[in-house]
Amino acid sequence: MFRIETEVDKERRALLGERLRATNTARSPVLRELRGTADEEEVPLHVWLMEESTGALAGGLAAHIWARWLHVDLLWIDDAHRGTGLGTRLLKEAEELARTRGCLHARLETWDFQAPAFYRAQGYDLAGHIPDYPPGITEYFFTKRLV
Repeated sequence: MFRIETEVDKERRALLGERLRATNTARSPVLRELRGTADEEEVPLHVWLMEESTGALAGGLAAHIWARWLHVDLLWIDDAHRGTGLGTRLLKEAEELARTRGCLHARLETWDFQAPAFYRAQGYDLAGHIPDYPPGITEYFFTKRLV
């Protein structure tokens, strides 16, 4: 007999993650080979655009590297500087840093009102989308081969 429980439980959440990781490792030769290597660690990669005169944040990119993939989590440019090529500079800098750290590919997500056309112009390929996530918005997934 089993019972269903619905409370938030951080300890069970951690245990669930450990068990899924063990199952995935047992079932995937690729993940087994990855375990215990430097590629297994998630490494942050940040690129900041700072106003020289004030030191204020004018833009930035926050990403991480895992399994020789660059995953762009956040990219933002202040409204006053959009359309000036600064987003391209940030993205290219992050991609170059990722290449020097052994990355073969990049991936990211963006919403329909954000920057799908920008990422296509930067050489990213549409890998998929989810309509109505959240309701009224489409989320896009993009990838790019870095080498």
